[in-house]
Amino acid sequence: MKKTLALFVVLCCAVGAFAQDNAVVRWKTIVGNITVSNNDAVGGINPGTTPWSTLGGRASVNLSTGHVSFDVDGLVLNGGNATGTPGPVDQVEGSLICDAGQKDQTSFTTTPVPLNAQGNADFSGAFNTIPGTCTNPLFLIRIGPDLPGANKAWIATGAVRSFGDSH
Repeated sequence: MKKTLALFVVLCCAVGAFAQDNAVVRWKTIVGNITVSNNDAVGGINPGTTPWSTLGGRASVNLSTGHVSFDVDGLVLNGGNATGTPGPVDQVEGSLICDAGQKDQTSFTTTPVPLNAQGNADFSGAFNTIPGTCTNPLFLIRIGPDLPGANKAWIATGAVRSFGDSH
């Protein structure tokens, strides 16, 4: 009986660790949005009106705790007279979209952070609500609220998604 109980405890701990481990979603890079059509909306969120590019970045979300971090490097416009700069965009937010396009779609957005003149931004904190279950998680970088007319449009997205501690 003791061996059975010990085996049960070990299995429960392993399953719990696996479930907690898979609660972390990572995007190994951040890529700029090169499309500008509303046909390219993600979960009802329209893209910006000009293409963007990045040098890179990454994002991570713990679905169990709501902790989120992202950084983006060289997020700049790729068209128009402000090419190579962030133009008038001086702050961004990160958004986790769960079940994009489905009836149970939910989204979680960070507070805004500064986007500097080189297109760099960093965030580490938590969403106001814990995401919990999130099928097909997507991560977007969006224009912050201080640019009326363009705020909340997505201009970059997380790519190369993984779950757990895989890097």
